[in-house]
Amino acid sequence: MPTPHGLSTVSRMAPRTVSPPTTTTLDPEEIGRRYWSVRRLSAPLHRWWLDVEREGLENVPEQGGVVFAANHLSFIDSVLLMYSGRRQVTFLGKAEYLTMPATRRLFPAAGMIPVDRSGRGVGRSLGLAIDRLRSGEIVGIFPEGTRSRDGMLREGHVGVAHLALKSGAPIVPVGIVGTETAMPPGSLIPRRTPISVRFGAPIDLGRWSGERPTGRVKREITDEVMDAIAALSGQRRATAPVAAPAVPVVAA
Repeated sequence: MPTPHGLSTVSRMAPRTVSPPTTTTLDPEEIGRRYWSVRRLSAPLHRWWLDVEREGLENVPEQGGVVFAANHLSFIDSVLLMYSGRRQVTFLGKAEYLTMPATRRLFPAAGMIPVDRSGRGVGRSLGLAIDRLRSGEIVGIFPEGTRSRDGMLREGHVGVAHLALKSGAPIVPVGIVGTETAMPPGSLIPRRTPISVRFGAPIDLGRWSGERPTGRVKREITDEVMDAIAALSGQRRATAPVAAPAVPVVAA
């Protein structure tokens, strides 16, 4: 039955969306402002709902900039990675997550740097991440650029190497296991099933320190990072090369 003003019931009940903010419209000071508050509120989810085992936290430096580079199987990967250790973590994430009023402020306040995958403002997004690394913070990234739909580990984009080379921060590879079962694509609520978050030894960029940050150097670093992630996650490496996106470093 028609509703007033000619709108159907479905359209009137549909969630309102807004244009996602970019780093050109978002106050950088807002990024991570409520990190610890959100972490405390989410603690019951980690303790009582999700069955998460964390391994290798001793491999995470206690201070200084660090790049977390992880595989990506589920929406909750970034949440687990951001709240697994003792230090605050900022994460690069796709701006499309911020199209809902509820997430528009919450996600940046919790520590997300939005990246527009069309390419707008990408330089500023990466610049903010590099600034955070240089100031001694942790920044997380999914080198694959998107979630794996078949469980295989794709070739990494070189953005992870770009962040490390520009900031001088070591890369800590992370293997996440079990989230594709706990919360597969399309699911809204995670189920309780074993999950492991495994932190590997930091990858020191010292042997590349005397070289120009060319595409070859970035590819060598990225390949070493992906090998380390594969060893931690137990995933098979996909043989097909990854397509070059407009934004090579976005968590999806």
